[in-house]
Amino acid sequence: MAATETHQTIETVFRIEQARLIAGLARMVRDVGLAEDLAQDALVIALSEWPKTGVPRNPGAWLMAAAKRRAIDGFRRKKMLARKHAEIGRDLEGESVDPVADIEAAMDDDLGDELLGLIFTACHPMLSPEARAALTLRLIGGLTTGEIARAFLSNEATIAQRIVRAKKTLGKAGLAYEVPRGPDRRERLASVLEVIYLIFNEGYAATTGEDLIRPALCAEAQRLGRILAGLAPGEPEVFGLLALMEIQASRLGARIAPDGSLVPLTEQNRTRWDQLLIRRGFAALARAEALGGAGGPYALQAALAACHARARKAGETDWQRIAALYDTLLEVMPSPVVDLNRAVAHSMAFGPEAGLALVKAIEQAGTLRDYAPLPAAKGDFLFRAGRLSEAGAEFARAAALTRNERERAFLLGRAAACGG
Repeated sequence: MAATETHQTIETVFRIEQARLIAGLARMVRDVGLAEDLAQDALVIALSEWPKTGVPRNPGAWLMAAAKRRAIDGFRRKKMLARKHAEIGRDLEGESVDPVADIEAAMDDDLGDELLGLIFTACHPMLSPEARAALTLRLIGGLTTGEIARAFLSNEATIAQRIVRAKKTLGKAGLAYEVPRGPDRRERLASVLEVIYLIFNEGYAATTGEDLIRPALCAEAQRLGRILAGLAPGEPEVFGLLALMEIQASRLGARIAPDGSLVPLTEQNRTRWDQLLIRRGFAALARAEALGGAGGPYALQAALAACHARARKAGETDWQRIAALYDTLLEVMPSPVVDLNRAVAHSMAFGPEAGLALVKAIEQAGTLRDYAPLPAAKGDFLFRAGRLSEAGAEFARAAALTRNERERAFLLGRAAACGG
């Protein structure tokens, strides 16, 4: 194998093994920054050795062994053994131990759920949602800082600082990089799911920039969801979120017209929906329901998405069932955005005036005052009610609020269609 091909193979293997490698190391050294450095050291060693010796039969184990040796050498070289000795001594209540031997033994433990532990740590609630998303994409997704910055249309230096601060925060907290147990697990799992869905949503409906969708972000969130489902097979909400993402992602190819403009759900060519993703979504939803999670917020949202996926034509959509599901979702997960989506569903099920009545209450609450989808939805209700002048004004207001250029063009087009 040529040196160039070997290097490409090494980089591919490292991309696959990176998250588990960092997870195992972080569990041992309790410092995610150091763990990432050790993983990179192992990559450098592989780039030096493998072109001469060939790719090993078990490259992941080889990389882990190289990183372990580098970790132990580092503990010796940097005189960190005293601190490690003190930590181990506290755990063993004063027993005499050999620090290096303990580190080596710990690194040889069968960790089992170390990757899941890293996911829970990267998504810790002590970090901001933006920091959690960036750190998760860096550590679990293996994306470079530049790739994350481009995905979120952010400055690379800003993302780098965000990741560094997140690592320092976790380091100061002295976390064990373990899967939480007991009552803490539910709260922490909710944080993990929130981060994955945040990543997915930024791909599915980009909040800024020229592109309406960023499929690469959606694909990464789906991959993270599938990893989590494999690691936590008994968690119904994990499968609820996975189902929701798979079904929503099935529409990506139909959401954008050839000229780059938005195609509303009711006008999409449903033959372009990805049937494999729909089947995967249905299977994940069935799994969530079998685990007793049909009433969970993500499972409910997946059930809503499934209603659209089952309708071969827009006119066959069961809007009354969708409205009922939103009624339930609002009780389970009360929020102004769910309230607005419920208004849309009721407008489709029971007529635009029903939607306008619900929107009036949302407007009075004031929490969505600067949220572009609110006037956009109201404009649609007014349009369908034949109140074109009022509809045009709402579409224009929505266009002024959105930060996405394609969405702005779509809304201005709707305003123009109203004669405004």
